Amino acid sequence: MSDPIQDLRDLHALVVHPRDRSADELMQQVNRIGCNFDHFWPLPKTLPEKFDLVFIDVTDQSAHNLKSFIASSSKSPCIVAIIGYENPSVLNLIFEIDAHSVLMKPVRAAGVLSCMLMARRFQQEQLSFKKDLTKLREKLENMQKVNDAKFILMRHRGITEREAYDLIRRQAMAKRTTTTEIAQSILNAESILSNMGST
Repeated sequence: MSDPIQDLRDLHALVVHPRDRSADELMQQVNRIGCNFDHFWPLPKTLPEKFDLVFIDVTDQSAHNLKSFIASSSKSPCIVAIIGYENPSVLNLIFEIDAHSVLMKPVRAAGVLSCMLMARRFQQEQLSFKKDLTKLREKLENMQKVNDAKFILMRHRGITEREAYDLIRRQAMAKRTTTTEIAQSILNAESILSNMGST
């Protein structure tokens, strides 16, 4: 089982915050934890790919600029929003940029580590959920293709659903491919024949 604190030490962090007491306190604590880190201010247009975790001051920042900055990295980094006060617009901004955790200003050393750990855990659960969801959608799409192909065979050959599936499966085994690939070939052929009939 991995050590979550050791995992943090392997991250490259970025602090996007005006250089003040809060920024200094945050950077000192991130350094104590053992992370490599850099500091940028003002908010740059693009986020370099090397960063795994970003602390970002959202005070007086537009959602458009923040989202554009975060989206410029294909790495999907962990985001910790730094806020100086709570009001509906600030809280809405946190949701809009999909922040994984929040730090209140003035930043104190106590709380930074737990904030980082919670943010990373939330991010990893999100990524796992998205991966599972993508797999599930792909599986459902493949099942639908096979079902559509079965009904095409049933209509053209006058066979049962079971016989149609067995035919698709035998073809897949003979060609050393998947039932989904065979089903897609049947759907493509049906589409071509339909288009030829309409010309």
